[in-house]
Amino acid sequence: MGEVNKQTFQAYMVRKDDNGFRAGLETVTLADLPEADVTVKVEYSSVNYKDGLASIEEGKVVRGYPVIPGIDLAGTVTQSSDDRFKKGDKVLATGYELGVKHFGGYSPYAKVPGDWLVPLPEGLTTKEAMAIGTAGFTAAMSVESLLRTGINQNSGPVLVAGASGGVGSMAISILSALGFEVTASTGKKEQEEELLQKLGATQVITREEAYETGKGPLSAERYAGVVDPVGGKMLQSVLGSVKYGGGVALSGMTGGYQFESSVIPFILRGVQLIGIDSVYCPADRRAQLWKHLGKEWKPKSALQLGVNEISLQELPATLNRILDGKAVGRTVVKLS
Repeated sequence: MGEVNKQTFQAYMVRKDDNGFRAGLETVTLADLPEADVTVKVEYSSVNYKDGLASIEEGKVVRGYPVIPGIDLAGTVTQSSDDRFKKGDKVLATGYELGVKHFGGYSPYAKVPGDWLVPLPEGLTTKEAMAIGTAGFTAAMSVESLLRTGINQNSGPVLVAGASGGVGSMAISILSALGFEVTASTGKKEQEEELLQKLGATQVITREEAYETGKGPLSAERYAGVVDPVGGKMLQSVLGSVKYGGGVALSGMTGGYQFESSVIPFILRGVQLIGIDSVYCPADRRAQLWKHLGKEWKPKSALQLGVNEISLQELPATLNRILDGKAVGRTVVKLS
């Protein structure tokens, strides 16, 4: 085992110490990785906005340096002291402290607590699992939460805000696979309408059309439910356009973290505002949702449209693009 621990490989490391802040590829060994129950040979990771934030000093998501970012990973177990996993098992991990406090997926090897791992579900390859990743898992949580409000395919259209982003595109694909009518909202309708329709959107509208409001706290009842990874001040107008008994699944704040609202949509229409936290989602619910994603909820249209695959060496430029808002769809990083 000593010789194995000395094996070197390249990983994307972020440091902040007396020498300042720096991020880039470094040569590390297994012995450099913090100890955990299970060692995974990482085959794929993915690129998320949170990973982009981890790569810059002002990102405010990293909770301890040094760290290897990568909030998602999938691969094969090479060593385990956890009875639930054995050498050769295919596994995935998303969320928890991965990539922000605990060394994450931007490395050919990772040591991960067994409680954070999910067996790779039937119906998914490791690449497909990472193409789905945290974004797709968040989308699945959002869809599940809306289904719990009681809406179904006959309830009317579901609005997906931020439709071309990771969560939005995956939500469209999942909802369309389940037979829902989907209205996709985007700030770049002309450039993205064809792509969003291929994902499964029934209708594509502009951001301004999505946030049209009436004179008061309520607008016409337009949407059975809303998948909202955007948040911000426009959330008030979205709440006012949800049909009676519907809900808004809120998972992001790219539009801002504050909004003003009224009690009226909640007490006159029974609208539910549902917070989506994919980071610390309980293990049993997490495993069940991943099983759905390998079967009837599989976002086939998103996967068939293609996923950007990059090498670890291409990662720094890709992280810059996602921070600049120039990334479309999903990108996976091939490690092994």
